[in-house]
Amino acid sequence: MTREEKLIQIEELTAVLNQAPTIYLADIAALDADTTSSLRRASFGKGIKLNVVKNTLLRKAMEASEKDFEELYGVLKGNTSIMLAEAGNAPAKLIKEFRKKSDKPVLKGAWIEESVYVGDENLEILTAIKSKEELIGDVITLLQSPAKNVVSALQSSGGTLAGLLKTLEERNA
Repeated sequence: MTREEKLIQIEELTAVLNQAPTIYLADIAALDADTTSSLRRASFGKGIKLNVVKNTLLRKAMEASEKDFEELYGVLKGNTSIMLAEAGNAPAKLIKEFRKKSDKPVLKGAWIEESVYVGDENLEILTAIKSKEELIGDVITLLQSPAKNVVSALQSSGGTLAGLLKTLEERNA
């Protein structure tokens, strides 16, 4: 690979890193061709981009990026695959699901919307992270709850003012 080709790859990788909200670094070195192909298909099906990258090029792209990846520099040893996704927990769930059949991939580190996780021991934590859409749904549910209580109280009391006050008083007690 010529110097110009390396520079082009670094620029392309830097652009990808700047745009991705979720970046996982994993080791898939010991997987055979069939298992690797299966992992790639599973990744594609879940909206995750999976690419094997050279550590030196990835580090230079990370250094050139607008984001702070400094804590992940230490994991750039051996074979490294990069997993890019929109949802913060999607790659972690895929890795966990895939490891039911194999001991790989091993999570080296992850960068999820400004937070850095280093090491395979964080896999359980990362599977529990809620996506932005899930959090919005939780907030909407919480906001709807008081309105549902009022509507329920209106319906259960038969519509009389005395019944409404009694029902609301019982719920607050």
